[in-house]
Amino acid sequence: MILVTGGAGFIGAHTVRALCDAGEECLLAQRRSPVVPESLTDLPVHVAQVDVTDADALLALGHEHRVTGIVDLALALPWPSTDVPPADGARMALDGFLNVVRAAQEWGVRRVVTASTIGVYGDRLGQGGGLSEDLPLSLGLSHPIPTFKKTAELLGGFLSAASEVDVVTARINGNWGPGGHQPDPFFAPPSLALAAARRTAPDFSRMEAQPHAEDSLDFSYVKDTGRALALLQLADELHHTTYNVASGFATSNAEVVEVLRRLEPAFEAHLPEADVPPRTWLDIERLRTDTGFGPEWGLERAAADYVAWLRDGHER
Repeated sequence: MILVTGGAGFIGAHTVRALCDAGEECLLAQRRSPVVPESLTDLPVHVAQVDVTDADALLALGHEHRVTGIVDLALALPWPSTDVPPADGARMALDGFLNVVRAAQEWGVRRVVTASTIGVYGDRLGQGGGLSEDLPLSLGLSHPIPTFKKTAELLGGFLSAASEVDVVTARINGNWGPGGHQPDPFFAPPSLALAAARRTAPDFSRMEAQPHAEDSLDFSYVKDTGRALALLQLADELHHTTYNVASGFATSNAEVVEVLRRLEPAFEAHLPEADVPPRTWLDIERLRTDTGFGPEWGLERAAADYVAWLRDGHER
């Protein structure tokens, strides 16, 4: 049985489905609800309402279930808050990750796959070309997500070397698809797809920055991402501790708009022009070699699937 923390979330739910498609039974650790999410009720899944920052509650799961692998997608970050002092928030963020690895050690689990982010590459994302896992990362302070993910990567490397648990980091790129973020604060394709599905103008007002036509990013359809994470968990042998989980190429907003217009000819999205930045993507050769992964959801297939999902009455 594979424990998936954050298994009811966007990427988590698709990872659970990919694991079940591979013949595995899954246990979802959910902080807010003890109920199987509606999107997963057709699968062999169990749910435990537990917060990964509660070590005792998390460890107790091992007495009730035979856990053989862990995919750690729970997001516990010290967001700015007037209620939680920064030091306490940072402790909770790291405790969640450390508790998961501790549980793996006590249960005899061989591998923990934990989520990092494309954001750890920082300013390299605007420099063009493919980014490999061996590139040195900046230690400068940035957004809370990449800051704490880099910290967890360092801890994971130490714990993997010092214990019998393989802690494998998956650096996940931008994702879109069923159950995703609407709007995504960092990139435009989810908002573009929603607008095409609703036959309205796209709303970018809640994005962190105004998107431009030639802005590009390595982003994946979430069904590919879930399958990649399942492959990392189930592979007989991995030769590295860090893997890019991505499409392996960059896609611009203008290309997304073009595909959506073929699906919905009346769709209009007037994105401002700007200097064309260099295209940057994540190199996935390591993932391809060790797991056999290759993207199955190209842009046209993904856009058609997501627009159909949204038109079927789903809000995101």
